[in-house]
Amino acid sequence: MSRYNEYSLKQVIDELLNVYRLRGKMNETRLIQSWEKVCGSLINRHTENLYINNGKLYVKVDSAALRNELSYAKSKLVISLNKAVGIDIIEDIVFL
Repeated sequence: MSRYNEYSLKQVIDELLNVYRLRGKMNETRLIQSWEKVCGSLINRHTENLYINNGKLYVKVDSAALRNELSYAKSKLVISLNKAVGIDIIEDIVFL
């Protein structure tokens, strides 16, 4: 804090996110948006719905074969998605 009670825009936005407890939801949204970048456009075309609840990413997949293949790569996907956001948000992925 400076002598004239001036704050940078970054400080104000960070404080706003903390006060209204929006930082967690913002990080979850960033993780969901990074799904296509991490998995590729082919897999993204076959996913219908993504949401996060209690540290788990739920992914609705339209193909049973793809669901089975993705379940084998689950741990790698968790690591890659968390790395894309920069913090650990999810612990597991559930394919529906």
